[in-house]
Amino acid sequence: MNEEQNLAQDIQVQKSEPIKLDYTLESYEERLALVNKIIESTPSEKLTSKYLERLADYLIFTKYDETRDTGEILTENRKYTVNKHETSFEGLAAVFESEYNENGNSSGEDAIYNLITDNKNIILTPKIKITKEDIAEVPGLKELVDEIERMEQLFKEAKGKARYSIKQNIIALRKDQYVLKASYRGSINCMNVTKSSTTLDIYEDVTIDENGDLHVESNLSLLIPQHVSALLCNYSRLKGDSYGKFNSDMYYMIRSLEDLIDSTLALEYPLYFDLLVYKIDGMSNNDIQRELEQTFGFRYSVEHISSLWRNKIPKILAEQAQKNWLECYYTNEKKGNWKRCSRCGQIKLAHNKFFSKNKTSKDGFYSICKDCRNKKVGSVKD
Repeated sequence: MNEEQNLAQDIQVQKSEPIKLDYTLESYEERLALVNKIIESTPSEKLTSKYLERLADYLIFTKYDETRDTGEILTENRKYTVNKHETSFEGLAAVFESEYNENGNSSGEDAIYNLITDNKNIILTPKIKITKEDIAEVPGLKELVDEIERMEQLFKEAKGKARYSIKQNIIALRKDQYVLKASYRGSINCMNVTKSSTTLDIYEDVTIDENGDLHVESNLSLLIPQHVSALLCNYSRLKGDSYGKFNSDMYYMIRSLEDLIDSTLALEYPLYFDLLVYKIDGMSNNDIQRELEQTFGFRYSVEHISSLWRNKIPKILAEQAQKNWLECYYTNEKKGNWKRCSRCGQIKLAHNKFFSKNKTSKDGFYSICKDCRNKKVGSVKD
C-alpha cells in the first residue's frame, strides 16, 4: 500500500464513527468474540486496513498482557548484557519518549542527551560503585541505601503518577549517595560526560542523489524523523536549557521546530497537533485518549497514540522540513524545475516530494500534486 492510501485511510479513521471497543474485557476470548461481532455487523467497505489494524491491536495487546508473565524469555545474565549494550537505533528509539505511562513503564528522559554525545558506544553504567565498605564507613550512607531499597519496594507496587514520583525520588536518592561518598572519600570524576544541549555544535551535511533523494549526515536535524522524535520527547527540557541563550545552536533548533509544528500540523492535522501539545504538557496516554475522543469523536488505543507520537508525527514534520529545504535549495542555490498543479493551481517544485512519479508523462510526474491526490483519495473513501 502506498503512502497516499495510508494517509487517506488515516484521514478516514479520524472522520469515521469510532469503533466501540470494550476495554473492560480482560480475557483474549472475550475480546475475540466482540471483534467477530463487530466484523459481522460492519459493512465490508468500511473494513479498511486501518480499521482492521485497530481491531488487531485490541486483541494483540490483550494476548500479550496474558502471556508476558508466564515465563522468562531472557535469563538474568542476558538481561544484564542487553541492558548495558542496547545502543542500537531500535533500543534508543524505544526510550525516546519522556513519560511514565499508566502502567508505570519508564522511558528514559535523558535519551536526547545520550544521542548527542560524541561517544556512540556510551554505556550508562557508573564507573564509581557504592561498596560494602562505603556503606559501613561513610556516615549516613547506610540509612540512605536502606531508604533507596524501601522506595524500590514501593515502586514495584505503585502505578501511574505515584510510580513516576517514586521513581524520581529514587533517582535523586541514588545521586545523593554518590555525593555523600564524595564528601567523605574525596571528589569523584565522571567517566561518561554528557554534553550540555546548549554547547552542542549542530552540523548538517545534505546531498541530493541522481534520483532527487536527500541524504543527510547530521548529529541533530529536523530532516531526520528519529531526531525530530527525540526533540519532541525532550522538548520541555531542551526549551528550558536553551531559553534566552541566543549564541547556542539548540536555541535556534527549538525555534525552527516550533515554526515547523505551527506551519505543518496546526491547520492540516489538528488531531495530531492537539496530541503533540498534550504530550508536551505531560499528559498520560489514557488522558490523551479521553481528550481526543471528546474533541474528535474517535477513540484511539493508547498504543496507537504512542505510535503517532513516536513515528507518525515526527515523520510528517521531517517530511515537511525536507520539502522546505528543497524549495530553498532550488530557489537560491540551483535552478529547479517547477510546475503548476492542475487541481489546486499552486506552483510547486517538480520533485517526487511534491508530485508522484508518472513514467508516461513528459516531465515524469503526475499533473496533480501529492497533496491534492491524497485529498481526492480521502474524499472518495469517505
